[in-house]
Amino acid sequence: MPLKNLNLEQLSAVTAPMGNNLVIASAGTGKTSTIVGRIANLLRNGIDPSKILLLTFTNKASGEMLQRVGRYFPSDVVNRIEAGTFHAVSYRWLKRLNSAVILKQPNELKTLFRSIYEKRDLKRLNLELEPFSASHLYEQYNLYQNISFDGFDKWFIDKYREHEMLMDIYISIIEEYEETKSRFNFLSFNDLLLKMRDHLESHSMGIEEVLVDEYQDTNTLQSSLIDMINSPSLFCVGDYDQSIYAFNGANIENIATFRDRYRDATVFTLTKNYRSSEAILHLANRVIERNERIYPKRLEVTKRSVNFKPKLLLYDELFTQYRGVADYIRNSNTAREEIAVIFRNNSTADGIEASLRDIGISSKRRGGNSFFEVKEVKFLLDVLTLLINPKDMMAFIHIFEHGKSIGTALAKEMFDCFIHFGDGSLIDGILRPRIYTLPKLNRAKNIQLGLFDDDIEIGSISRFNRLNLEKSIMENPILKHAKLTADGAIFFRAFYIFLKSIGRDRDPKRVLSRLIESQLYSIVVENLSKQRAKLKSGEIDRDRKDLVKERIFRKAKLLLHLTTNYVELERFVNAMVLGGSELAEGSGVNLLTVHASKGLEFDEVYVIDLMDGRFPNRKLMSRGGNLEEERRLFYVAVTRARDRLYLSYAKRDKLKKIDFEPSTFLLEAGFKI
Repeated sequence: MPLKNLNLEQLSAVTAPMGNNLVIASAGTGKTSTIVGRIANLLRNGIDPSKILLLTFTNKASGEMLQRVGRYFPSDVVNRIEAGTFHAVSYRWLKRLNSAVILKQPNELKTLFRSIYEKRDLKRLNLELEPFSASHLYEQYNLYQNISFDGFDKWFIDKYREHEMLMDIYISIIEEYEETKSRFNFLSFNDLLLKMRDHLESHSMGIEEVLVDEYQDTNTLQSSLIDMINSPSLFCVGDYDQSIYAFNGANIENIATFRDRYRDATVFTLTKNYRSSEAILHLANRVIERNERIYPKRLEVTKRSVNFKPKLLLYDELFTQYRGVADYIRNSNTAREEIAVIFRNNSTADGIEASLRDIGISSKRRGGNSFFEVKEVKFLLDVLTLLINPKDMMAFIHIFEHGKSIGTALAKEMFDCFIHFGDGSLIDGILRPRIYTLPKLNRAKNIQLGLFDDDIEIGSISRFNRLNLEKSIMENPILKHAKLTADGAIFFRAFYIFLKSIGRDRDPKRVLSRLIESQLYSIVVENLSKQRAKLKSGEIDRDRKDLVKERIFRKAKLLLHLTTNYVELERFVNAMVLGGSELAEGSGVNLLTVHASKGLEFDEVYVIDLMDGRFPNRKLMSRGGNLEEERRLFYVAVTRARDRLYLSYAKRDKLKKIDFEPSTFLLEAGFKI
């Protein structure tokens, strides 16, 4: 990268001697150019590209940086640079050490955790204190792994002392969860970092410089991994004022104490903003300066062509606000893709999306539920995952949970049965069973904790005669399982027929197309559409059900479209599982939470629902947040705008009969309301 394209602040950082360097890169100051320049400078100074490690928070970010480096260096050089997210890099390293490890998604592991939790039957204890749910305990355990090195019991009791009486049971759940993961070689995203950190205690990866993007968003675990890599040079880029992930374990002290933790650290500050107009930067500076100044700075304006003064949009009612903002967008000359509506809470998106659709303006939502995590898409990916790795118990459980009367526990037993019938092969156990006796499923019964059910009783296969199942299915010994119902047998039949239909074919497009058209998927779609169309009375809204089905199949067709560039099923599934959350769906106006807007920029930005209680979010502040973090969120939101910034506020919510006060940030910005 030509160094002449860098300003003096960027050049000073890029050419800094090897050592511990921190670059404070404020919004729009050329953070990416600085990192790319640093990598280029390292290569030109003879550093082996394989000894350079670039850590980012999305694989897309690292990919774009390497693409820019590739403009100036041969691909065989750039491809040797180790780059990606903390998790992606650790996964690659661990796979080289042990190819048997299997990365599982959070929802899959939450299911496993819940299946272990439910065996304890905590309701039988009849305590005055309500035990934490499986979901909450799982989330707390994952948060603990990110932010603390104390024992879980100590960390947990410090937060929830009233739950000390349940600590032994909580610990036993976690221990069984970890033992089960270990037995099947399952790894969580946290495990990737924990195991890599443990490996680095006695091994060196030989890295000469680690570059870290968005350093302010690192958590305690990620920081400890950086330290364990133990490279002679560290180049961290971040901004204290854009630290907005405390809820997810990000530790702002990592960037705040950089000088104290790293010997002879040098701190560089980038202040020249190339993104926003003078008026927008003036507003941003005026608000963020109320936070403590760890690294004193003030953004400098370089953009002089446009200076549209930020405008306050004031409305009498909440939904009048959404319609009013939609009308502003309709009358704007800015390209739809260059317009963003940003909000603090994702629930706000429904109102603005509906208002835009009502006047014929397309939009895309980001920062809400991932396309790849909705049940209908997750089911398809679970089936494909099982085809790649028939030993994946969690994928099997998630698939069979969609069958009526098949819960987590029965699905796990069915998995164990099929492995037994196939003498170690799941597929053989389903299609070509060689053993016809039911296995013993409860080897270590523990009555005190209710860990295991009684031995299953052999059921009569004749109870399924009325279903008119094919002979090959009636002969499968799974039908002897006493807990298997008629609905469960029908679901098994559909799965069996699908497996038979694809045989050994593993072409991603053909297999997925056949799956979408299968009776198996029809059963799943029917169940999901009924659930989502059910009224409070228990009746099914037929029109709603048809609409839900249409949306489900639209998502399935989108996933099918994504197979176009893949010829190997494993590569397709890996790309969807590891990179799925970074793919966007739809086009038009961008609807984003503040967190989802991070790192993006638009010509025209609307920050809406600026009412006290909503933004800042007082409820989240009462649960451990603070006004400083909310102010940083506001700073991130307004600095997404290049040319035009609108801030909107509604006085009342008629439906909930709530009156609103204006956000303190509007007052801090100098608006008189």
